[in-house]
Amino acid sequence: MARTVAHVIVDALKELGVRHVFGVVGDALNPLTDAIRTTEDLEWIGCRHEEAAAFAASAQSQLSDTLGVCAGTVGPGSVHLLNGLYDAAKSRTPVLAICGQVPLAEIGSDYFQEVDNDLLFRDVAVYRATVSSPDQMPRMLESAVRAAVTQGGVAVLTVPGDLGDQELGEDRPTRFALAAPRTRPEDPALLEAAGLLNSASRVTLLVGRGARGARTEVLRAAELLAAPMVLTLKAKEGFEGDNPFQVGQTGLIGNPAAAHALDSGDALLMLGTDFPYRDWYPTGCKVVQVDARAEHLGRRVPVDVGLAGDVGATLRALLPLLEEAPDRTHLDGARERFAHWEEGQQRLADPGHEHRRSGRLRAALDNRDHEIRPEALAAAVDRYADEDAVFTSDTGMATVWLSRFVSMRGSRRLVGSYNLGSMANAMPQALGAQLWAPDRQVVAFCGDGGLGMLLGDLMTIRTYGLPVKLVVFDNRRLGMVKLEQEQAGLPEFGTRLDNPDFAAVATALGLTGIRVTDPAELHDGVRRAFETPGPVLLDVLTNPEEVAVPGKPTVAQGWGYAIAKVKEILPGRED
Repeated sequence: MARTVAHVIVDALKELGVRHVFGVVGDALNPLTDAIRTTEDLEWIGCRHEEAAAFAASAQSQLSDTLGVCAGTVGPGSVHLLNGLYDAAKSRTPVLAICGQVPLAEIGSDYFQEVDNDLLFRDVAVYRATVSSPDQMPRMLESAVRAAVTQGGVAVLTVPGDLGDQELGEDRPTRFALAAPRTRPEDPALLEAAGLLNSASRVTLLVGRGARGARTEVLRAAELLAAPMVLTLKAKEGFEGDNPFQVGQTGLIGNPAAAHALDSGDALLMLGTDFPYRDWYPTGCKVVQVDARAEHLGRRVPVDVGLAGDVGATLRALLPLLEEAPDRTHLDGARERFAHWEEGQQRLADPGHEHRRSGRLRAALDNRDHEIRPEALAAAVDRYADEDAVFTSDTGMATVWLSRFVSMRGSRRLVGSYNLGSMANAMPQALGAQLWAPDRQVVAFCGDGGLGMLLGDLMTIRTYGLPVKLVVFDNRRLGMVKLEQEQAGLPEFGTRLDNPDFAAVATALGLTGIRVTDPAELHDGVRRAFETPGPVLLDVLTNPEEVAVPGKPTVAQGWGYAIAKVKEILPGRED
């Protein structure tokens, strides 16, 4: 019996191991959703906004290293997918978006809701095409999936509304052939890199997510080179726990030890990272970079030796060429600085710190109302969360506090919009993560601004009974924007949020809502949130004046902050 276009798609998704398709139903998608309805082991997840659907699919893809799938119907339904798809594209994770279109005969006539999807998705997708005949299937689907998986990106397949239920003239099984090669550089390049690293006296490693599959080899390289290891945010997962070489992150969310480890080295070995912030790279040192994508080599910092290849395969060939460093001063000094910084951070996270002399002095400057410190909230979450918890975080200050106070020990996982930097990603990504791992604890670090953007998909969490724990850093501000304004010498403007009681909103929507306003009740509130079955929203009112000091604070930033504070107390301050 001949299959329809919709059934070809659905059967192929099941064959690929896809378990969920996220989207909002609509007329052009009816053949697809009906095919999903009658297919075992493939579930349609009806979201309240297509952007949330795309974020959820992106999170599942990043966590599983397999294809994520979302869908949007004609026109606005497809347009709404864009932000979540850009997150997938910037994260270089494979996502297939199935988009509806007006009837085939009406394409190009400015029909109701018609949007040129092939043009709309040109920038975000590695593959985009509109099915114009049933006979193009399954070849067109194979091309879309193959492009998404092998290139690590988004593929958009547009299906006109009158085509999904048409039968194929000649049906055949799908053939994807998705095996990816593991390449390494030629021996002369490896010898050159080894010579540079062996001749250096102070080597520092900068390790990114691209090295995640080569943990053993990366740790061995750090051991041989006696090199402190600076981690990008996406490398926390996989490299932070049980690692005697790591010194945390660099950049605005980083710490002085990591910044010093980079600046004091005479050689930098970059492994699987495209860390974008040029100002945080060291100057005057030799650089070796290993990356699977040759186009990444040297695009952030000048590179002396560029090695295009898989990090694991490259290191396995490079390690026998490396000599053991005779001096561990550089590593030991960096680790001592890092330990000292961590001790200071833990003091800030202690709710009792406000009652000590240094804490009282600090509170007089930035927390006169003695509100809950966001550091204390993040540290409490770290304490009570499971050792295999999956974390997501909204872009902004929520990510800063997660970066500094949550350890990716055990088998913990981490997902966020760390390349696109979108707001509103944490909650929908947690939705996708919980469906991917129904038996694991999923914890979302939500900014109040981000949560408010896609608040409607709390109802999706309720509908599917997903036991996610949403931790809201409720400072009534767009906190990162506030800090950026003040560091530039500008008074805070436009960042204040007139928030509802998010816990009450969650309760009204059928979730458990817990609201904490007193620092003395913080640990009890976090503990209750994690012990309560089912979905929980923990709304914690945190100090809006909290400042996250970067790893290398500049005089200009400090002066700008002082000027901004003066302007804020003069007439004209936003009330």
